[in-house]
Amino acid sequence: MAFDAEAIRADFPILLRHVHGKPLVYLDSAASAQKPRAVIEAMSRAMEHSYANVHRGLHTLANETTEAYEGARAKAAAFIGAEPSEIVFTKGGTEAINLVASGLGRFLQPGDEIVLSEMEHHANIVPWHFLRERHGVVLKWVRVTDDGQLDLEHFQSLLGPRTRVVALSHMSNVLGTINDAKDLARMAHEAGALVLFDGCQAIVHKQVDVKDIDADFYVFSAHKLYGPTGIGVLYGKADKLAALPPYQGGGEMIGVVSKDEITYADPPHRFEAGTPPILEAIGLGAAIDWISALDRRAVAEHEHRLYARVREGLAGANWLKVVGEAPGKGAILSFMVDGAHAHDVAQILDRYGVAVRAGTHCAEPLMRRFGLTSSARASFALYNTEEEADAFVDALKKTQAFFA
Repeated sequence: MAFDAEAIRADFPILLRHVHGKPLVYLDSAASAQKPRAVIEAMSRAMEHSYANVHRGLHTLANETTEAYEGARAKAAAFIGAEPSEIVFTKGGTEAINLVASGLGRFLQPGDEIVLSEMEHHANIVPWHFLRERHGVVLKWVRVTDDGQLDLEHFQSLLGPRTRVVALSHMSNVLGTINDAKDLARMAHEAGALVLFDGCQAIVHKQVDVKDIDADFYVFSAHKLYGPTGIGVLYGKADKLAALPPYQGGGEMIGVVSKDEITYADPPHRFEAGTPPILEAIGLGAAIDWISALDRRAVAEHEHRLYARVREGLAGANWLKVVGEAPGKGAILSFMVDGAHAHDVAQILDRYGVAVRAGTHCAEPLMRRFGLTSSARASFALYNTEEEADAFVDALKKTQAFFA
């Protein structure tokens, strides 16, 4: 049965909005997705019915909230094929990467090498630069081909006896390229390196099994997965998490505290100092329940049809430059309009009710790789429709007319 985007849209109250008198066409889900009613209601219900702080309370509300919070951890684990003890809640994908980088920095020596790629989001660049600045590690960069793929031969050539960490995007937020995480992990492990994947985009558009991939660490954020902001997930193999020192200090992450010494809790609580994002975890759990009830393959096919429809609608537009043509890529269209700055394109599209992203997309090395200072980006989600794809094409053609 074909995926019914119109039926899904009824779950998203915000999609009834009009912008500048036009029906909202939201094509910015790669930055942050809209929230279904199930998530909104789950978080409201928790606040209205059984909110309290978690873990240490003995009263009914504390027990109910703790059960919901830890239940969300179990849902996140099952969603990616992990164990609950391997799931750490963070404030986002960015903090998850910082947590790993900070912990690994304790063990890295000057001259040790970390392999990244030109397509990484800044969240998977800056924490490793900290280690370059503070510990003298060397960053090596996998090239990206003209059509937006990782150059695998170049990747293999960068792996050597000093390679300690490989940190790569599972799916590019600019190009839409979906990398073969399992093969990349195999090559990294053969070189004796740990591997971390930034899954913030991939987790939304494909089913992820961290055990099958054999990732040492895998991170994603809730807000792109139709959940709330303020929470992310760090998966780590049990032994890899156990080897990391605490990231922050405070309540909850301790074993015993005295004036003279301190012991730490086992993972995952070792990495969750202070009051955690309780309501956000409950919202993430609701989002996982909601998306898990869908046919993920049908969703992916629907998103690809929308992307293909837009490309067909823009066929022959010699004023349009598209960045990212990798085979099997996700439904992300990064583009430039001749003679126009991406910011101007986005602002004019907004007058037609079409919301797209513009700028460097937190991927400046990739922009430089393609000789760009910025681009516009339309990203398609399960709630977008063919009518919206057509509306985007029409609005983009009208936008281009301003600069012709």
